[in-house]
Amino acid sequence: MMTGADKLKEDVHMMFNKFNGNDTVVEKMVLTDTLQRLGIDHLFQEQINMVISEIQESGFTGSDLYEVALRFRLLRENGIWVSPDVFNKFKGEDGSFNKIITNDLRGLLSLYNAAYLSVHGESELDEAISFARHHIESMRGSLKYPLSEQVKRNLEIPYSRTLKRIDAPYYIEEYKNEQTCSPSILELAKLEFNLLQKLHQRELKEFCRWGNELYEEVELSYSRNRIVECYFWSYTEYYEQQYGDARIILAKLIVLATFLDDTFDMHASLEDGRKFNEAIQRWDDSAIPLLPEYLKKYYVRLMNTFIEFEDDLKPDHKYRIVYCRMAFQTLCRHYQQESEWFHSGYIPNFEEQVKCSVISAGTPTLFVGSLVGMGDEVTQEAFEWAIGFTDAVKACGEVTRFMDDLASFEHGKNKMDAPSSLECYINQYHVASEVAIAVLENLVEDAWKTINQARFDRHALLPLVNRVANLTKSMTLLFRDKSDHYTFSRGNKDRIHQQFVAPIPI
Repeated sequence: MMTGADKLKEDVHMMFNKFNGNDTVVEKMVLTDTLQRLGIDHLFQEQINMVISEIQESGFTGSDLYEVALRFRLLRENGIWVSPDVFNKFKGEDGSFNKIITNDLRGLLSLYNAAYLSVHGESELDEAISFARHHIESMRGSLKYPLSEQVKRNLEIPYSRTLKRIDAPYYIEEYKNEQTCSPSILELAKLEFNLLQKLHQRELKEFCRWGNELYEEVELSYSRNRIVECYFWSYTEYYEQQYGDARIILAKLIVLATFLDDTFDMHASLEDGRKFNEAIQRWDDSAIPLLPEYLKKYYVRLMNTFIEFEDDLKPDHKYRIVYCRMAFQTLCRHYQQESEWFHSGYIPNFEEQVKCSVISAGTPTLFVGSLVGMGDEVTQEAFEWAIGFTDAVKACGEVTRFMDDLASFEHGKNKMDAPSSLECYINQYHVASEVAIAVLENLVEDAWKTINQARFDRHALLPLVNRVANLTKSMTLLFRDKSDHYTFSRGNKDRIHQQFVAPIPI
């Protein structure tokens, strides 16, 4: 018997089927964008892939800024190159945007969000962001709901860097006030959010039980207990039902990495750290006697957890644990390097510090781990790319590192943290903190451009590049307003409640 959700899905399928010819390309784009914003595009991925191909091949010649920018964003997000020259039709002979579009708020917002998909060397898109933002801000005082709320969120975090699942509850509430609102789509979005929320609640309950038992067993009282936040962080990379195994593996890895990080940053002596790192590199029971007594339980549990991961994998996926272990060992080596710097009082130069701290930021290692529980779309080639810590994976670490260091500069570091990238830049170049802060903020933007470029350079791995992008987008939650919302987790309390506690009223 067809459920209510199944009937609604069928209704949306019919919307796709009614499209015929190039004259409906705008409707196709708007429908695709709507499903993405509502967080239900995963239910229609096959149809959306067909639409993206049709949009690419349509010979689109629209002259509406909203439509041109929407097409630009949808295609670039899907690894299809579109030249920024498509916006030249909105510019005068001097290369500046025409005054006539300065009152087109919908078009300006579409341009603003699209331009954040720029790659290196596209200064015209940087200019588009500044132009659009200036004119959007000039109109904010006269905006009405729901556009006022969308503008507010996008000026804080551009839509291209927004996590769909986190944004979905807001847009679901706003969508019903739009003239183009489809009752079937709206009802499906509400049902799907609530159905997935129940799944996530069950997972979170079980994960909290695992995490609390782990904390009691390893007895490392100095480490941050952020069980819910670890699940939330993993959930931001993939919330879809089919990625439950991957979600839990990644969440457990975040917990294990947190213990590792806190041991080096808050507790271990130099000698303890060296022994700890040696044991992690050996990865064998024979290394247990090397360890100080307080780290032995953690070490045993770490290895046992990896064995449990491997036992749960299909036979042809068990090789993945080798890559996960290698990534974890690499992370530990870089923690140890920073510990050596701290205990010797050494201040590395900026380039030396960044080379190490981009890995110690943790996200490159976590991305490798995030692939372990995924399906057959992840190949050994994908693991070789991920473990190489290049392009998009490295860029994810750069965004994490620089946003983390900007936050710690504002609010303070752990007692045994090595000099941050910002401090090393100030020390090496003898500049004011404001100058160094601007440099790091520009490096964050450069890293995002590297991730955008990877959608084209790594097109065969596009679904995984988009997962790296999701992991990077989560930094906008963890380090929002230059605060560390992982260590000081109250900053995300409302979002966690919204995602895991409060269902959307039907």
